Amino acid sequence: MSRMTRVGLGLVSLIFLAGCAQTQATADDLARRSAKAAVSETLVTRFPTVPEAAVTPFTDCIVDNSTAREIGEFAKDAVIGTSETTVSLIRGVLSRSETQTCVAREGLAALTAA
Repeated sequence: MSRMTRVGLGLVSLIFLAGCAQTQATADDLARRSAKAAVSETLVTRFPTVPEAAVTPFTDCIVDNSTAREIGEFAKDAVIGTSETTVSLIRGVLSRSETQTCVAREGLAALTAA
């Protein structure tokens, strides 16, 4: 194989990988947006103690501190509907110290800005 052929194949590989990375980023973004929709709906309908002004920051904190598997579950719930499983999953993410710190910081900011 000539040097020119190797360089050409290398460039094609890089272009292909860049396309895959862009596709993955788009899929991740779509999953996160769907997850946020399901979490937000669940907070509004099943967590009445969350003030309306804090729903978006709470949602962001929950999704930002979720694993990829949890985001996938939330995204699925956005399509098939939320359930007690969604509530349970949210409670699990909320129990993490990183999520609690985020909720305290962002929730307070939202409430004082309102």
